Amino acid sequence: MNAPYDGDRGQGAGGDPAGQVPPSAPSAQDPYVQDAYNRDPYWAQDLSAQDPVTEALYDRASHPPPPPGTYPDPQTLYQQPPAQQYAPDPRVWAQTPPPEPSGPSRRLPYGDDPRTTQYTGVDDLVSWAGDEIPEQDAFAHLYRDQQGTGQTLTEPEPVAAPAPAPAKKQGKAAGLLKSSAVMAAGTLVSRLTGFVRSLVITAALGAALLGDSFTVAYTLPTMIYILTVGGGLNSVFVPQLVRAMKNDKDGGVAYANRLLTLVMVALGAIVALAVFGAPLLVRLMSDTIAGDPAANNVAVTFARYCLPTIFFMGVHVVMGQILNARGKFGAMMWTPVLNNIVMIATFGLFIWVYGTAADSDMTVKTIPADGVRLLGIGTLLGLAVQALAMIPYLRETGFRFRPRFDWKGHGLGKTVKLAKWTVLFVLANQAGVLVVTQLATAAGEASGKDGTGILAYSNAQLIWGMPQAIITVSVMAALLPRISRAAHDGDPGAVRDDISQGLRNSAVAIVPIAFAFLSLGVPTSILMFSSSGLESARSMGFILMAFALGLIPYSVQYVVLRGFYAYEDTRTPFYNTVIVAVVNAAASAGCYVVLPSRWAVVGMAASYGLAYAVGVGIAWRRLRNRLGGDLDGGRVLRTYARLCLASVPGALAAGALAYVVLNTLGGGALASLVALIGGGIVLLGIFFVAAKKMRIEELNSMLGMVRGRLGR
Repeated sequence: MNAPYDGDRGQGAGGDPAGQVPPSAPSAQDPYVQDAYNRDPYWAQDLSAQDPVTEALYDRASHPPPPPGTYPDPQTLYQQPPAQQYAPDPRVWAQTPPPEPSGPSRRLPYGDDPRTTQYTGVDDLVSWAGDEIPEQDAFAHLYRDQQGTGQTLTEPEPVAAPAPAPAKKQGKAAGLLKSSAVMAAGTLVSRLTGFVRSLVITAALGAALLGDSFTVAYTLPTMIYILTVGGGLNSVFVPQLVRAMKNDKDGGVAYANRLLTLVMVALGAIVALAVFGAPLLVRLMSDTIAGDPAANNVAVTFARYCLPTIFFMGVHVVMGQILNARGKFGAMMWTPVLNNIVMIATFGLFIWVYGTAADSDMTVKTIPADGVRLLGIGTLLGLAVQALAMIPYLRETGFRFRPRFDWKGHGLGKTVKLAKWTVLFVLANQAGVLVVTQLATAAGEASGKDGTGILAYSNAQLIWGMPQAIITVSVMAALLPRISRAAHDGDPGAVRDDISQGLRNSAVAIVPIAFAFLSLGVPTSILMFSSSGLESARSMGFILMAFALGLIPYSVQYVVLRGFYAYEDTRTPFYNTVIVAVVNAAASAGCYVVLPSRWAVVGMAASYGLAYAVGVGIAWRRLRNRLGGDLDGGRVLRTYARLCLASVPGALAAGALAYVVLNTLGGGALASLVALIGGGIVLLGIFFVAAKKMRIEELNSMLGMVRGRLGR
């Protein structure tokens, strides 16, 4: 830049005849001002800046001006930047990604070379699951060289054609892929049949006090099992079992027999105590049911049939983990389907004999003893079949159960101490469930309306949680190995990026589904539960609408907690669960006190989402501090906000359409089906149009992937 006139163009600052600033001067240390007082070689060409005195003193011999014509033309101050090679085209909906660079990049955070990296899709994994992957011997050439030292190489003699190969065995990688596919399919089928089971139970018993009594009795075994043995089995004993199978000389058979014997003895004692104390347990779950003689009688009878299933739950888990340690993964995921099938058949037979709840008007006072016995035996038989179906798989692996009571001195006592945090985690979670069960049954009985008790709450929660179980869990199953590897390598940036990707990718589906539950909750529940009566089905629809938006923080909480598990931190998730349980219980109690009985359970459903919103805020801050103060929050929040803005217009239009259809066509199952289909089309159409206008990156990527699949 041109320096201001200092009275002597022949000398610079400080009297330097060359016009240069001494290196020791303070201005010489600042790159922005170090040339501010240097001689300007182009000053002579600016006639307006010259004056006679300065012109006479200017030494042209020492500092000649540049020759004419060499002064560069002034450039435009603002000009269009050059176009990028792979610039996005705003006219294209799904952008084609640029090619991978030749070196390490952000897409390959661990330095993989894309020229030697093989990219495999889900279709390829499934299609290659049965193929054999030969093991390569990298040192085979060394053996050949040693054999040929000092010898003359000769032509190999021709060999006869090999005999037909036997049935090919699967390699380790292929077996793992196939096992993963089998486990995923088994989990999905189990959830779907479990959902059908809930539909049949509601159709048979209704959503009034009779249905609540069975729900309390059916929930008791699972709660007692988790509080006593379940948490320790899954978190402590199973890893010890796997370690024993790898390290012990007998392959862990003795340890497995000791563990199975210990679990069977402990569960047998727990079942005996639980069956004897069934009336006390029912009162602990619901004072409302225990205070009604007829309802208490039905609930205690159901409980005494259901409580022995605690024994079969524990046996099933231990047997399944023994199979998993021996490389057999499918049985544990598929055998719960047998339980669901047996229960569906049992309640279907009950409906065939007595009719649905809407037709029979059956209550706790009118249900026959034979009907209670049929449902109780069927429930017990389902869990027994689930556990006993594991025995043929165990025998196939060569495992034979031999009871062993030599528990001392083999590490079983020490492992019990390791389950401290898991037991506290489960206790906090179940305490919240216990409070909600007490309040929901009391509110349902006080309202005098069907579909306002604990069964309606459980059914709505089951529908609400399915997208989380299918979408978010599937997305994180693919990212968890990368998160764990990055945490092990001490790379918090990679952990942050993967968690951010998991949140944003799952949000593309979770956010519009949450708004769909909000706008179409009533027709969804009427379509599924109309066999229990339109009034109860409509009440369940309101509960589902209250649950709806809580699906977003519930999904975020699941993803964020995976970050702590990647660092093997189980204490923080425990504290977070305590906070969620306390907020849920307190808010549910407030709804029970403040709201009318008809809407108390609706408020409890909304409290569930509120509790997870509070838990997300706390867990997010702790994980952000764990990763160095950065969790890509701005980008994640921007994605969720834009998805919510894109979903609101569609949800309003779909809700209005469903309301008109239900009032016009009557409100039955057929009208609900029409409202659900029409509202779903409207919601998805408006959402995609709005998302296209907003150019949501994650949705564009998903559509590009789908188009690529369909175009192949």
